[in-house]
Amino acid sequence: MPLLSRRFFGNALLAAPLLGAGPAAVTTAAATTPGAPPPVIRRRVGRFEVSFLPDGYIDFPYAVFTGIAPEALEGAARGMHIARPSGIRSGFTQWLIRDGRHTVLVDAGPAGTVSPTSGRLPQALAAAGVRPEQVEAVIATHLHVDHIAGLVAGGRRVFPNAEVFADRRDVAHFTDPAKAAAAPDLLKSSFQAASELVRLYPRLQRVDEPQSIIPGVTTFDLAGHTPGQVGVRIEDGGESLLLVSDMLFHPGLHPAHPGIGILFEQDRAAADASRARFFDQAAAEGAPLAATHMPFPGVGRIVGAGSARTWLPADFDYAA
Repeated sequence: MPLLSRRFFGNALLAAPLLGAGPAAVTTAAATTPGAPPPVIRRRVGRFEVSFLPDGYIDFPYAVFTGIAPEALEGAARGMHIARPSGIRSGFTQWLIRDGRHTVLVDAGPAGTVSPTSGRLPQALAAAGVRPEQVEAVIATHLHVDHIAGLVAGGRRVFPNAEVFADRRDVAHFTDPAKAAAAPDLLKSSFQAASELVRLYPRLQRVDEPQSIIPGVTTFDLAGHTPGQVGVRIEDGGESLLLVSDMLFHPGLHPAHPGIGILFEQDRAAADASRARFFDQAAAEGAPLAATHMPFPGVGRIVGAGSARTWLPADFDYAA
């Protein structure tokens, strides 16, 4: 597998299928057969229905991870039976939040920019019974291209009626011409996508934390992976679910090893510290989490402490 190149994160990450894992009523909208709509998993959180929308997968080469030598990571991956010649497989999951009055999308996926298997968010939304014009708000957890390209695919405003929310720090960072010029090749596409986001959504809401999007849906600070990464807390009727974006990459890596990061984190120390802090908080709180790149649908809890922390996939009630 070649090491990083401009093509790797600019147009197409060599990729290869998502696996499954998360208490609540859940339904599956479609099977994963060729040509079929993507599977949609649904989970109740009080009055909210949260749909988990998959958008393909990617194999991250061992050399893209930080905090561990590629050979050591590959050896460990082989011991956990997650090693592939092309790296460690990760998915892309977006979330649709509905309560009968509001329709909110969290992240919009890579739209084919970083993996040839991605770009199926429109089909996943259709499988969930939602048209792009029905989405009234989109929360961008951060402005890496694999989270926002689906907002601007084809150079158009994909969600024409949506108000888009992004953390002020991320918007400032990813629209700074000096930072864009100095960015490594693997991050150029994120700066380009952020620029398109600002152009196509002139009413982009630059928010500070915490920010209530609709009653019961609030952003919270997860800065480190990017200067302004946020999570989304969904809470109602004594139930909650935290959407934590890129805080965890794979259960073989996280949460046991917060010092393992990924090359497109520009401030590695801040990212590592953010993970360590969050993993402790999440284990103490015990709330269910959902993460973008964990095996689909990526729902579980962090249990244990220190290096003994582990990811416990959530169990589902498959009753319709």
